[in-house]
Order: sequence, then C-alpha cells, then structure tokens
Amino acid sequence: MTIRSRLLWVAAGICLVLRPSLAAQLHVEPVLLELGAPVAAGVLTLRNDDDVEAVVQTRVVRWSQSNGNDVFEPATDVVASPPSVTLAPRTDYVVRIVRVSKQPVAAEENYRVIVDQLPSAVRQQSRSVNVLIRQSIPVFFRARDVRPASVSWTLRREASKLVLTASNAGSEHLRIASLRLRNSAGATISYGNGLAGYVLGQSVKSWILPSHPTGFDVRGSMSIVAESNKGPVSAIAQSSDGPQ
Repeated sequence: MTIRSRLLWVAAGICLVLRPSLAAQLHVEPVLLELGAPVAAGVLTLRNDDDVEAVVQTRVVRWSQSNGNDVFEPATDVVASPPSVTLAPRTDYVVRIVRVSKQPVAAEENYRVIVDQLPSAVRQQSRSVNVLIRQSIPVFFRARDVRPASVSWTLRREASKLVLTASNAGSEHLRIASLRLRNSAGATISYGNGLAGYVLGQSVKSWILPSHPTGFDVRGSMSIVAESNKGPVSAIAQSSDGPQ
C-alpha cells in the first residue's frame, strides 16, 4: 500500500482512535498553520495529558488535489523537528515545522503535519488497551502576492451518486464548513455542521453523496450556502443534468 493510499482518509483537525474516550490525552495546538513569506517556520505544541509517557512521531506530507480528491505524498522541502519525541506525563513539547527549500514560495504551498501517538510500552507491559492517535494539521506557506480564492460550483449525477464540485481559480485555499445545497423547490441537503474540507488553490474538490436523495430535483441551478475562512459563502451551483 502506498503512502498516498494510506493517507487518503486523513482529515483536518480530527483524530483516529481505537478508544474515543482516550482521544484527548494528546493535544496539538494550533490546529492550523498559515505562514506568509518571508516566514519559513512555525511551531506546534504537543501536550501529553496522560499519567504515563507518550511516544509521538511527526512527519510532513505534501498536499494536493487531483480529480476532486486529496492526495498526500512525502515532503522533503518541509520537515518536522524533531521527528519523534517521548513526552513525560502532563508536559508540553514544541515541534518546529521548517521549510528548508531555498526556492521562493510559489503562490501557496500546501502540506499536512501527521502527528502519531504510538502505542505505549508502559501500557503494553500493564496489558492496558493501546491507543493510536493520529492528527493531521494543515500547513500553508504563502507568497507575498497571492490571488484570492475564486470558487465556482457544479453539480452532477454519476449513476446513483450526487457529486458536488468546487473549482478554485485562485491561488489561495478556501476552507469550507457547514456546507448545504438547496434546490429551486427549497429542499436542502446538508453535508454536516462541521468542516466539509478545503479547496486548494488552482484545484478542484468534490463531495459525493452515495445515493441520490429521494425527491431531490437537481435540474437547473442550486444554491450553495456555507461558512469559510473568508466569511459566509453564498453561491450558485450549475447542474449538468438535463430534464428528468
């Protein structure tokens, strides 16, 4: 299995845990890094709220989007320092995220820092449940002059699926939350109240509903309502479907 396929499930600001009740034992702050040129480094603070030590590994992946999906590949031009650390109980530790490339930032560069809490040797010895926590922190390096996000929306059906696509003609990302789709009859599809995802600069992001909602007419234009890092979103999604 490739790194790309292993990491496709990673989402911003969430944890993968084997026991959700233990998810809060490792805290990472902030949940997002945005660094404008000439700044070439930022910091993440790791906090171990457990009563035993925590072994944590950090690595950086380059983040892009292809065919509407997030793609992650190993990064060499941005590194985490140190890449691994053992946190004593109830302590904080600072990890630096450094852009080591000497080339100027091209528009906006997108990365994620993958923070893994590894199974504890102490818990293994005590036969306690081992917990793996993975957090994914978005990191953006931005040039001085960046074209703002400019997003257009389309809607299409693929067999029984409904595909909503955002195309960003700008160079800056747009963070989308509380995404809703409303048709001309006033019927609404909600994609949840939390984070829906990011539309990266010069990229396309798609959201797929596995089945076409019963009675939801997708002919004509659809209203898009959402929240973003640039404020409220109110737009029209053009449907590629013809008469039904």
